[in-house]
This record gives sequence, C-alpha cells and structure tokens, in this order.
Amino acid sequence: MTAIEGVLDSGQYILGPNVSAFEDEFAQYLGIDHAIGLNSGTDALHLALRALNVGPGDEVITSTFSFIATAEAISILGARPVFVDIDPRTYAINTKALEAAITARTRAIIPVHLYGAPAPMHEIMRIANAHHLAVVEDCAQSVGASIEGRMTGTFGTISAFSFFPSKNLGACGDGGMIVTDRADLAQRVRSLRAHGGRKKYFHEEVGINSRLDEIQAAVLRVKLRYLEEWTACRRGVAAVYNEGFRGLDGIQLPTDEPRTRHVYHQYTIRAAHRDALQQRLADAGIGTAVYYPQPLHLQPAYEALGGKPGDHPHAEAAASSVLSLPISPDLDPADQDRVIGAVRDFTLTLNAA
Repeated sequence: MTAIEGVLDSGQYILGPNVSAFEDEFAQYLGIDHAIGLNSGTDALHLALRALNVGPGDEVITSTFSFIATAEAISILGARPVFVDIDPRTYAINTKALEAAITARTRAIIPVHLYGAPAPMHEIMRIANAHHLAVVEDCAQSVGASIEGRMTGTFGTISAFSFFPSKNLGACGDGGMIVTDRADLAQRVRSLRAHGGRKKYFHEEVGINSRLDEIQAAVLRVKLRYLEEWTACRRGVAAVYNEGFRGLDGIQLPTDEPRTRHVYHQYTIRAAHRDALQQRLADAGIGTAVYYPQPLHLQPAYEALGGKPGDHPHAEAAASSVLSLPISPDLDPADQDRVIGAVRDFTLTLNAA
C-alpha cells in the first residue's frame, strides 16, 4: 500500500517516475536495452508488429495453440495470421512446420512461450535469419523463463510481455511491456503509445493511447523484487507434482527441456480422460482450467481463413486433453497433496476398471 499511496500523494498518474523506473528495472532484469510500458500485453503485441511496419498483404506465422490475442494483434493491422502446429511435448511452435509455412509474403514470426516454457528460440532465430524475417516473442506467460541463462524476450527482434493480474509478475489491473535492443523500434513504440507523437500536441502518425499507469508501475516495481523467489517456489511446486504423478498411465507431465528454465505460469498435464478428470476434481472442490479448448485455426473469428479439423493435429489433440492444475508460489502443501491424491485416485481407478 505504501507504493500506491506514494502515487496518490504525488498526483502524477500517467508516465511518471514509477513508469520510467520500472522500465529501467525490467530492462535490467532481462538484460536488454529498452523497455516500454504499455496498457496491456495485447497492445504490446499489436505495437510490436506496428513498429515493424507489418500491415495489409503481409503474413505473420504463429502457433495455432495460444490465446487469441496473439492472432488478434496480427489481424488488427490487416495482416494475415498463418497458423502452424505445435510440438506435442512442449506445446511450442513446431519449427519444421514454421519453416514450411514461409512464403514471399511472410514478414514476421510470433513464437509463443506457452505455460512458462521457453520456445526453441535458437532454431527459430536460425530460421528467421535465413529468411530475413522479424521475430516478435510472445512472452505473456514466460517472464523469468530462460534458455542457457538468457531470458525469454531477449532473442527476438522485439518482444511483448503481459502484466495481467494472474501472470507470474501481475499488476492490480491490465499492463504490458515491449522490450527490444533496437533503439529505433523503442523510439517508434514510445511514439505510438502516445497518439503517434514524441511531443505533446504534435503527431507524426496516427497512434493509440496505450500507457502503463503510475499505480500499476509502482505495484510492479515492488513485485519485481520478489520475482526470482516466486519463480523458485513455482518450480518447487512443479517438482512436487512431477514426483506425485510419476508413472501414472494416461497422464503426460509438463516438459522441462535441458538447459532451459520453465517458470510454470501454468502446471499443465495431459489426461486421456480430461473432461472426466476435471469434473472429478471440481466435485472435490479443486479448481482447474483448460488453456486452450479450441485452437485458433478452428475459432469462428478465423473461419474465413479456411481452417478445418485435422489441419494441425497436435494442437487439436492438446486442446482436447490439457488440464492446468492449481499452482502458485504459496500453494499450501496440504492443498497440493489433496490435488495429487485426487488425480492419482481417479487415474488408478480408471486404469483398474
């Protein structure tokens, strides 16, 4: 409350000292040159593409297994999202499918670090560089995740983060961030977020109003100090789950790839009888969620693109079997034991039938 009260006492609520300080602190945490605070993670994706001059007639390749904001950011600019399948173990974009989808119209790639697990950025960047494509990392779920010690968000041309309240680093409302090592892109985003102008009442282009406010920045500055501790706790909770579920037939555990740090925004299993398991857990008072029940190529919003069942079988299979279990840095061990016991009992009973 002290941080919030300080903002209220100052009377400066938009683009004040807390936003500037948080931008600097977040950039330092990631090890990148520029960070620009925005109104939401969706705006971060949108303005990242806008800064790259993506527009009508362009194609942007992304995973079909993600929240719709990933594709919305492409569509808002009049470009065409090109959906590709996933790796069934990691849920990250399938790099072979990605490379096969590149055409003369392709301008950029948006890999998604889903559930807090890093996408294979070395291979994605190899493909992007070979075809002279920009890469926009969707880091909405991966703050603090890393590959060989290098943070997600620092591989691509420009990257987008979300501070939605449920994220590992969450605000008390909406918030987002763009990060990049390119000064020209950072300058363009700073202009676009403020109605397309670098000086008040003077506008070089049509922009939008997308500014992280001082209260959210103040909250995030405090929370950032605890992020590493919270990440370690999340990984500890995941390790307990992994041990508790080890050897259960019909349950696929999350994959923590070698030399990467999964930050477990979600602890997501796959279950052969997902819907029945989810109902059993609900009956026991255990909340779960499905991220995501329908791939983007099958969403009504993208019906005009002609996607049909069977186009991306790994994503479709994941949509019908993934289940995210309770996880937080302070999950009570007794509550976690109850989750493990309920999943084990359901699975063992089912297998014995």
